[in-house]
Amino acid sequence: MDNDVLALVERRIREEHLAGTGDVVVVAVSGGSDSVALLHVLFRLVGTFGWRLVVAHVNHQFRGAESDAEADFVAGLAARFGLPCEIGVIDVPAYIEEASLNAQAAAREKRYAFLHNVAERYGAQRIALAHHADDQAETVLMRVLRGTGPSGLVGMPERRREKKVELIRPFLRIYKSDIMNYCKVHAISYCEDSSNASLKYTRNQVRLELLPKLTAYNEQLPQALNRLADMMQAEDDYMASETERVLRQIVAFEAGRYRIERRDFTPLHVALQRRLIKLILNCLCADRQQLAYMLVERVREMILKDPVSNQVLQVDEEVYIVREYGSIHFQAYAPEPRPYAYAIPRETSEVSLPELNGKLILSWMSAEAYKTAVPGSSDMDVYLDGDGLIWPLHLRSREHGDRMEPFGLNGTKKVKDMFIDAKMPSTRRDRIPLLVDDSGHILWIAGFRRSRRALVEAHTERVLHVRLALQEPL
Repeated sequence: MDNDVLALVERRIREEHLAGTGDVVVVAVSGGSDSVALLHVLFRLVGTFGWRLVVAHVNHQFRGAESDAEADFVAGLAARFGLPCEIGVIDVPAYIEEASLNAQAAAREKRYAFLHNVAERYGAQRIALAHHADDQAETVLMRVLRGTGPSGLVGMPERRREKKVELIRPFLRIYKSDIMNYCKVHAISYCEDSSNASLKYTRNQVRLELLPKLTAYNEQLPQALNRLADMMQAEDDYMASETERVLRQIVAFEAGRYRIERRDFTPLHVALQRRLIKLILNCLCADRQQLAYMLVERVREMILKDPVSNQVLQVDEEVYIVREYGSIHFQAYAPEPRPYAYAIPRETSEVSLPELNGKLILSWMSAEAYKTAVPGSSDMDVYLDGDGLIWPLHLRSREHGDRMEPFGLNGTKKVKDMFIDAKMPSTRRDRIPLLVDDSGHILWIAGFRRSRRALVEAHTERVLHVRLALQEPL
């Protein structure tokens, strides 16, 4: 199996262009059997490819003296090969507390940052990692357990560009048993990581407990999971290229935002719709990780809705999706609110509000019915003295200089100051509708406060009930 491992790695490097002749390659060496075997194989291929290898090791300080001994072992190994060696000592336990990350995520983040730093200092084109076929099977299974889409079933790629270098995994088609046999044939010594036996880590639970149980149903389960990853890689590549083709065909980039027309989006297959949404969102925010299925579906449904409605969907602090009738804009800045105003004649029972993705509902009742109804205290509706109103009423966004006579206070107060006092976000202030009578007096700030005008009192005969019904909160 010695020559098989060497030949397979060399073939994969040539076929997949994992590394080129004369490249500087940083080899991540933990000291365990996998990474030590990888360094040994790559060193044997130096004469063939003319590489310059650099050994990089991270002491995470998780295991005290054991971690220190591993760092010393790797430094000694590099010295025997005559290779430069960089040892990073990082207090990951302290970083875990600072960043509120789990141990494995924190270690990975710091380890990769160190590897990129070493690559930059040595001018490296590649960082070689020792993940193997069993690691791939575990990764695919873990993603299935967490819930994943087709792209997640691809598992770890053999090569992936990250920042200015490519991460390569020359062992990804080689199983652990073959690596161990390679170490035995070449009498390669390595370190045993005691944490690999700890069941507090999910990956160890999958490796040591779940996979052995599932293998009882399929002895070739790791191989089957790797075949699945290979098949999904090809299909994912095809779908990615199709999505990019559709992006170029129907998506316009203008003034710092992506625009798509509903008429072009609707005929697409649902799989392409989802991928196109994810691709656009990733273009807007390059470091965005996997997008939640429910978020993508929410965006998709928003686009497919009846084109007469307008809507704003805030994805996060950075990304907004603005629906303006048949056009949908994906943008990395908050949309400028557009002023709106609707006249409400006395006979009106309902007003559609596309700017708010909702409607205003008006109904009349007698004073006796009002007393019997025992009105609730919802901020989304108001009861007014119908005989004291100056018609037509108007529903509009706020205007400069708006003042109101708040119920429970004497005098008037600027609406702007009321919003500031309530610490209301500026992005929300221009969306909130104001109900105003025809003389310009503000009767109600929907969802916020009513005025002392048109109060239902003892002499009131007819009561107007006004309710704001929205599909989403203001």
